[in-house]
Amino acid sequence: MWKKNITHISEFILVGFPTSPWLQVLLFLLFFITYLFVLLENLVIIFTVWVTGSLHKPMYYFLGTMSFLEVWYISVTVPKMLAGFLLRPNIITFLGCMIQLYFFISLACTECMLLAAMAYDRYVAICWPLRYPVMMTTGFCVQLIISSWVSGFTICMVKVYFISQVAFCGNNILNHIFCDVSPILKLACMGFSVAEMIDFVLAIIILVSPFSVTVISYVLIVSTILHIPSATGQRKAFSTCASHLAVVVVFYTAVIFIYVRPRAIASFNSNKLISVIYAVFTPMLNPIIYCLRNKEVKGAIRKTMANGGAPFFRGSLC
Repeated sequence: MWKKNITHISEFILVGFPTSPWLQVLLFLLFFITYLFVLLENLVIIFTVWVTGSLHKPMYYFLGTMSFLEVWYISVTVPKMLAGFLLRPNIITFLGCMIQLYFFISLACTECMLLAAMAYDRYVAICWPLRYPVMMTTGFCVQLIISSWVSGFTICMVKVYFISQVAFCGNNILNHIFCDVSPILKLACMGFSVAEMIDFVLAIIILVSPFSVTVISYVLIVSTILHIPSATGQRKAFSTCASHLAVVVVFYTAVIFIYVRPRAIASFNSNKLISVIYAVFTPMLNPIIYCLRNKEVKGAIRKTMANGGAPFFRGSLC
């Protein structure tokens, strides 16, 4: 019976946010301005880290890499989302959907790994300050960055392959703003159990493992900070990792809410709102958090802008 109803899906229709035409235009302007702002602020950070010699340290290599990732992360979903506000129906081919899904979750998983690497960097800096130059060399930093990208994109290749093999029964209306795991599996009528199991197992590897490293690092960091005799020393030590901790909390809160049980989320309207947070607004907040909490980065950006390195960026950040 199921085999007779199976239909080859060649394209999906992205529902997006179904509202009145004038509100669609308003949403387009909001997300377009946000998209440009995210690109601007992350490019400022990348440029500043690149040209400022005092920022050529592991901590800022990670920050520059994170900004580079955020540029691609938001560019995978937002341009198609913007088209959906003005074009009806918003159609994406099956292949295009799988490509968008692959790059989106690969970049998200890479960010998990980078956040763990940054947590380890802060652990070494606070718990082993005298050994930091030896333990966190430039070469080791580059190895952590490359391994983060390779592991994220390799593991997600397996995830997307099994998701692309599920069978659909004629319904190609994707009740979401972009191609994501939950709405795609919601449409499947056969083969989704295997895809969900693979997705869950690989999520344990690519999400829980780096999250565990991050948590353990901060447990050791807090323990070390509490043993610092002076309150001034404690505040100074905590300030070096406060921005990273804030980014970790925002990122994992959204990701865990969405991906703990992909098929069990009943309210797709709330699903869309959470997706907007981690797909659009988190990349916007991350550079602001790092900039506001890090005087060295803030000072380097102001100095770079004042020297005319990028006049059109001046005053746009911090």
